[in-house]
Amino acid sequence: MTADTLQKFMFEAAPVRGELVEISATWQQIQAHRQYPQEVKKILGEMLAAAALLSANLKFNGSIVMQVHGDGPLRLLVVECDSELRMRATAKLAPDAVIPSGTSLQQLLNAHGNGRFVITLDPKEKFPGQQPYQGIVPLDGDSIAVIIENYMMRSEQLDTKLWLAADDKVSRGLLLQKLPQEGGTATGADPETWDHVVMLASTVREEELLNTEISTMLRRLFWEETIRIFEPRHPQFQCTCNREKVANMLKMLGKDEVDSALEDLGELSIDCDFCGQHYSFDKVDCAQLFAADIAGDDLLQAGQLKH
Repeated sequence: MTADTLQKFMFEAAPVRGELVEISATWQQIQAHRQYPQEVKKILGEMLAAAALLSANLKFNGSIVMQVHGDGPLRLLVVECDSELRMRATAKLAPDAVIPSGTSLQQLLNAHGNGRFVITLDPKEKFPGQQPYQGIVPLDGDSIAVIIENYMMRSEQLDTKLWLAADDKVSRGLLLQKLPQEGGTATGADPETWDHVVMLASTVREEELLNTEISTMLRRLFWEETIRIFEPRHPQFQCTCNREKVANMLKMLGKDEVDSALEDLGELSIDCDFCGQHYSFDKVDCAQLFAADIAGDDLLQAGQLKH
C-alpha cells in the first residue's frame, strides 16, 4: 500500500501556496474501530484531509484539533493532527440516530441552528499561564470545505480554498492559500494569479479527486504554471491515549461518582473512542486512584491542626 502523502507546492508567479493530500492507511485505521453511516464517513474523512492540510503549515510544535459540535443526529466530530502529521479522529452519533442516505451536512449537524465549528491550536510547550488558542464559528456552509474557508477568512484573514473528498477507502484534499505580502505585492508577482489558479482548481470534480494520485492531479490542473515542489510528508495514525490519562479522567469525576458506578457495575470498562483500546478499573484500582488524594488531605489537615 502506498504511504499516505502530503505534497506542498508554491506558484512562482505569485505568493500562492498549495497542498495535496492522500490519506488511505490512516483512514482505514480510524474506521477499523467504528462502523459509521456513509454520510458520516464522508464528513469525517473530509475533516481528516482538511486537518492534515492545515497542520502542514503549523509554525509551532503542537497540534491542531478540529471539532464540529452538532445538534442533529450527528453530535460530534473530532480530528486531531500534530505538526508531525500524526492523526486520529472519531465521531459520535445521538442515541438511536437514524441517518437516511442523502442526509445533508446541515441536517446532520445543524438541524436547530446551534451547530458550531471549533479549531484549537495547542502548542506542546506552553509559556506559564498560556492557554491553547481556540476559535469558534457557526456552521456557515453546506460542506466542511466551505465552513473551513469561512473560518479562515473570518479568524485568520487568509484567502483559502479547499476541495475535499472521502469514501470508504481514501480521504483526499487540495488546498490553495493566498499568502500575505509585506510591503505590498512581491516583485514580479502577478496579482491575478490567485483568481486564475482557483479557477483551474475549481474544475476538479469529487470523483476525479477521489481517484487521481497527487502527481497526476498536479499535472492535470496546473500544467501551464511554474510550480516549485517540496519534499513530500507522510501522515500516519497515532492515538495518544494511555491508562494514566483514563485514570485522571476518572479522578476528575470524583470519588463519590466512581464509587456509585462501581456499586452498579462492579468494574469500570472504558474504550478509547479513537483507537478502541480497552481499559478496565476494578474496586482495588479505583481505591488506589483516590488513596494519594486522601493521604494528601490528611496531611493538610494535620498541618492545619498544628497551627
